[in-house]
Amino acid sequence: MPDILQDLPIRALRARVFTTISTPAGLDVWWTKRARGEPRLGAEYELWFGPQYDWRAEVTLVRPDTAFELRMTKADDDWLGTRVAFQLDGGDASGAVTLVRFAHTGWPKANEHFRTSKHCWALYLRLLRRHLVHGETVPYERRLDA
Repeated sequence: MPDILQDLPIRALRARVFTTISTPAGLDVWWTKRARGEPRLGAEYELWFGPQYDWRAEVTLVRPDTAFELRMTKADDDWLGTRVAFQLDGGDASGAVTLVRFAHTGWPKANEHFRTSKHCWALYLRLLRRHLVHGETVPYERRLDA
């Protein structure tokens, strides 16, 4: 199975990065249009990207300030059962760099949707970094053009 893997250094405290990748308010800044849920093992997240993209995920891993993972339970067929995961290293002191190891694993095949998602993840992760480092927030409708 193909996987999407990205390593992204972010000059921000690891605790702040963790909050931004694991809470609904954080996700809404750089990925979702509207998210609901809580970063607790077994919790359900609502990941809303518009009327045709009202997706769900289950929290399958939570290690505060270190790791967060969602397993997609309601989504496009290619995303069902895939896992969106973040591993955080470093970033313990002011001015330090947190290394975000991102993985979207379990894709059934490297089809056109996989290729598009791989590109979109790079764009979204860039928005995550720009928000944490520069305080930028791009409106949802303009994120893929930013």
